[in-house]
Amino acid sequence: MQPLAVSPLPLSAQNAYAQLIDAALGADHLRSVSDLSGSFAAKTVKGRTYWYYQCTQPSGRLTQQYVGPDNDRVRALIARAREPGSFGELRPLVRAAVALGCSTILPRHAQVLRRLAEYGFFRAGGLLVGTHAFVAYGNMLGARWGSQDRTLDIDFADAGKSLSLALPTTLEVQTHDAIESLDMGFLPLTSLAGKTGGTFLVPREPEFRLDFLTSRHRGKDEPFVHPQLNVSLQPMPYMEFSLEQVEQAVVFSGRDAIIVNVPEPARFALHKLIVYGERRGAFRAKAGKDLAQAAHLLAHLWDDIPATVEAAITDLKGRGPKWNRALQVGVAALKAQYPAIAARVALMQRLESGSPGR
Repeated sequence: MQPLAVSPLPLSAQNAYAQLIDAALGADHLRSVSDLSGSFAAKTVKGRTYWYYQCTQPSGRLTQQYVGPDNDRVRALIARAREPGSFGELRPLVRAAVALGCSTILPRHAQVLRRLAEYGFFRAGGLLVGTHAFVAYGNMLGARWGSQDRTLDIDFADAGKSLSLALPTTLEVQTHDAIESLDMGFLPLTSLAGKTGGTFLVPREPEFRLDFLTSRHRGKDEPFVHPQLNVSLQPMPYMEFSLEQVEQAVVFSGRDAIIVNVPEPARFALHKLIVYGERRGAFRAKAGKDLAQAAHLLAHLWDDIPATVEAAITDLKGRGPKWNRALQVGVAALKAQYPAIAARVALMQRLESGSPGR
């Protein structure tokens, strides 16, 4: 049996997070020349100096654009590029949120997320899932989860048509190139058949890995290359349930803040329950983490915003016998290992029998 430790974040921390996500969303939409990951280059032609700006597009292609002849206006633009950008202005808000009790992610994990964001991964429908999403939910919901297990792997997923963003049909994101550009030593993991899967890892530190997931593609379990994200995705059972409603959150380390997409919290929690019984062998340890995250999230959501749990349970139970059998395996484990949640009678009744809620 495991303790269920959920406590509210101080109101000051909740306010700090609200200010930070508002500012981060604004910075994401109003990126200035200071935020661009490129450089200015001068060329001299027939004794005159001309300036060009070269940068890597989200597609991974290096481009060079003409800025203008050397003059006061162009030099002022170059000087502005050396000033802190809109994302740099977030640092005081990040420091305040951390000092007041909000949860952070590891700096090198933030570095990975920042690079993927710069390449357009989240704008193109990519999601952050796994433990990093669970950390984000604590700040989002104003909850402290007690002891949080640090994880060295970062899980991503593709929301596909579930993400309501106005995206151009020609948008392509070279996710593979973004990972290579980090120079952290990530290599794609290949199968015995020579096919590249949805995992990148650092050979000298195999637990530091990036997993790219999706729902089963046409009923198949083989990885497939996403045509817009340009990365292999590993299908996972029941994944589509957690990807059908998406929200935005901000995750941060001590300095950087990144806007990401995450699954709707109640769906994330219930997905953790239904995949609990699917974990086998070496993945059983991850099953324990799944159950812990589901228990903490459901306990908080049922007390705070039960309508979201009600809607997600109704949807899940309407998906057929296979889904309900998987759910019951997770529910039985939830009751056995987290008896405190069994005291929430209305929630357990809904999970076990589908009877009306509160």
